[in-house]
Amino acid sequence: MRAHDVVILGGGHNGLTAAAYLARAGLDVLLLERDDHLGGAAVSAEAFEGVDARLSRYSYLVSLLPARIVDELGLELELVRRRFSSYTPDPADPARGLLVDRDADDAALAAAFARVGAEADVAAWRELGADTGRLATALFPTLTEPLPTREEARALVGDDRVWRGFVERPLGETVDARFASDLVRGVVATDGLIGTFTSLDDPALDANRCFLYHVIGGGTGDWDVPVGGMGAVTGELERVARAAGATLLTGAEALGANPAGSVRYRDASGEHLVAAGTILANVAPAVLDRLLAAGAPGPEASAPDAGAEASAPRTQAPFAEDRVPSVPPVVLERLRHLDAPEGAQVKVNLLLTRLPRLRDPEVAPEQAFAGTFHINELESQLEGAFRSAARGAIPDPLPCEIYCHTLSDPTILSPELVASGAHTLTVFGLHAADRLGERFGADELRERLQQAVLDSLDSMLAEPIADVIARDASGRPCIETKTTRDLEAALAMPGGHIFHGPLSWPWAEPGRPLATAAERWGVATAHERILLCGSGAVRGGAVSGIGGQNAAMAVLEARG
Repeated sequence: MRAHDVVILGGGHNGLTAAAYLARAGLDVLLLERDDHLGGAAVSAEAFEGVDARLSRYSYLVSLLPARIVDELGLELELVRRRFSSYTPDPADPARGLLVDRDADDAALAAAFARVGAEADVAAWRELGADTGRLATALFPTLTEPLPTREEARALVGDDRVWRGFVERPLGETVDARFASDLVRGVVATDGLIGTFTSLDDPALDANRCFLYHVIGGGTGDWDVPVGGMGAVTGELERVARAAGATLLTGAEALGANPAGSVRYRDASGEHLVAAGTILANVAPAVLDRLLAAGAPGPEASAPDAGAEASAPRTQAPFAEDRVPSVPPVVLERLRHLDAPEGAQVKVNLLLTRLPRLRDPEVAPEQAFAGTFHINELESQLEGAFRSAARGAIPDPLPCEIYCHTLSDPTILSPELVASGAHTLTVFGLHAADRLGERFGADELRERLQQAVLDSLDSMLAEPIADVIARDASGRPCIETKTTRDLEAALAMPGGHIFHGPLSWPWAEPGRPLATAAERWGVATAHERILLCGSGAVRGGAVSGIGGQNAAMAVLEARG
């Protein structure tokens, strides 16, 4: 059996980050990726037949990737800061909207808020920026260090009012206490709902954790455009990992793992067994459980570790269909997914012949689409959409966030497309919960959600979006829709959850063990030789490389 110091399961950006760090430290690293390419969700692709446009198919913006990782690994990346933060038309009167310009002076900012009747919220908006800036400055540097304790993190923030408002009280309460305008409340609140299916007032604070990660990136909370698309990010990580000597295998699907340190995988030549000093799981924790349940012979053909069975999910739903035939199919479907995370988004990629016209005569499309374009995201609409999806209905209207990559970086298009005036649009629909797949089949759900996205766009535009969608070589509209079911099928993300499961606070809660290196870095599992290195790690969400860096640091610390 071939032995390696580290075997990494999954070739997403976090796995590549870990491979690069560990190979540079002189370790023998084998990375296994089931797909025919590396990058996971952070890839660029030519999505439309015969069209020379490379879109960021899944993830699309960068905020949480630390400069420390870029510098230490020598990544050659260019990120573009967007001048316009956001544009939000008023659903009741789309001829007016709130354009937030980073370059605006105080008078211009006040005038922008006055356009939507929110002049009373200007001071609170500035205060919010100062408060989230305090959180970012205090907490972001800790993400590439061992976990602070909760009390240490609170001391770093150094402001009990800010801590209580964003860490201890539901996000909805804090937003409502600060802002009067439903529109402004919605602009703020959406940062707590990206890929997160929850109410803003839920005391479980899922929205708070999501919000925190969305406002601390880079120590500023800015979300930047990667020149060349997301594939440029993972392409660089692949380059440095290979240069350091890591072995990166594509078309190699992990079949099972043993906590004693072995992995079964299959490639085109057949099934293989390798030994590992440490196994890094750049897969969702639910997927790791399945691999442990499937098992693998130990490095010395030992009996399966008892812990593998303890960590495995149920292999049979609690009420199997053949045992309880009277249970409705929708209930059976829910029971089968009891152990799985639930994603809550739909991603739509479009190529347009030109940007569509707005109903707002005072804002140019080049301004509105350059930042985050919020559509039907009043706070009241966000809460209504959550209630609808929780009942199994597609929200109407569907809250959406849009941005145009090519306004910041046209290099993803051919020179001919650029000259023609073509642009890409990325649409991220909220509260498109995975449970909707229980009611609709995969294809019907995709069609319905795609239409819901187009309808939501049309409600704010001066012309139908369909009139400006480009056509591919076969004459089909250049539109690609990815539901949670599509993400699970393509990327093995259970429930289509983009964070591999609910996000964690970026610190150690009271009572959390911190005795081992893996525990101190937030990457521990129940098994000493298996560590998390993906979005399921304590601080692993989004395209950050932090889960991979944390896992690599834990391995190196444990080895002394």
